[in-house]
Formats: sequence, structure tokens, C-alpha cells
Amino acid sequence: MFIVTADQRDSQGGDDLVPAGIATVERTAADGLALPPERTAGDEIQAAITSADAALAVALALTRAENWSVGLGVGEAETPLPREVRAARGPAFVHARDAVERAKKAPTRLAISGDGAEDAEALVRLLVELRDRRTDEGWEVHDLLAEGITQREAAERIGITEGAVSRRASTAALRAEEAAIPALARTLAALDPDAAAAGS
Repeated sequence: MFIVTADQRDSQGGDDLVPAGIATVERTAADGLALPPERTAGDEIQAAITSADAALAVALALTRAENWSVGLGVGEAETPLPREVRAARGPAFVHARDAVERAKKAPTRLAISGDGAEDAEALVRLLVELRDRRTDEGWEVHDLLAEGITQREAAERIGITEGAVSRRASTAALRAEEAAIPALARTLAALDPDAAAAGS
């Protein structure tokens, strides 16, 4: 099980972003949610997620906004799961608490905790650091290509040449990210005791 615990950064000096954060988790995790996201304390949200792909997608979506410190805990959860994530228990939730506290001090605003999670954390932090350097123009191309359209179609939408789109994609390291995400998801999945039990 993957537990995402995210705490709003500088919450006392800004708007309450919890409703938007919950919407981001719901939209990004979709069918991967074991327990839906909810406000657990103050400006903190938490969700239980069944798949590594969905957990990674949620972590990347929240860190992109730069408004959240994101902790990802990997481990077992006590079953049967309750109806609300705030009532759930187990090692995965303990790991998530450790992770979000460490994420508050990390430049990439993200930490991963669980048995053997050090490598996964280091690699995901590299990807977040890469994404943090991306310009608005790079994100524009990223978001269009994420819709499944071609570079030519993206160029038509933006109103620039296909070559310019290609240069933006290269500068934004979109191909490197595209290759890294499945590898990172596999690395995370290998840490999940539920997945290991299902495969045995």
C-alpha cells in the first residue's frame, strides 16, 4: 500500500489549498485510490493508493505545484480498511508520517519512507529536481503531449513551428521523464509488500 501525506507549505500566509489538493489527488490517482483523499489535520491531506503508478503520479502532480511537502509511505496497512483514511492504521501510515516530516526540509519537497526506500527516494527526487527547472513553455508542451497529441498538433495549438515544439521538448527533457517514470514506478512497486504477496 502507498500512503500519500501532503502538508501545505506556508499555509498560514496564504489561501487554503486543501480542496484543490484533494481534487488533484482524486483526478490523478483515479481508480488507484484505496481510500479517497481527505483533510486529516489542519492543512494536511492524506490518501491510500493501491498502485505504484498512481502513487508516483500523485507525488509528481503535488510537487509540481510547489505548494506541498509530499511524503510517500510504503508498507502494509491494517485490513480491513476503514471507510476513512484518517481511521486507517499500519506501518505504511507510520512511514508516510516520517516521509512528510522529512519532505518539509527537502529542497525537492518530497520524501519516501519504507523498508528499502532509499534508492526510490533518491531517484524520484532527481526527477522532481529536473521538473523544477522546467520553464512555463516546457510545461505547455508537456501538458499538450500528455493529451496524446503529436508535436505537429501541439505546434498548431500553440502557434509555433513543429521544430520549436521539438526544441522545447528537448530543453524540458520530456523524453528523459517519459522513460524514467515507468522505471521509477517499477522501483516503487518492488517495495510494496501487498504486491509481493500477490505475486507469491
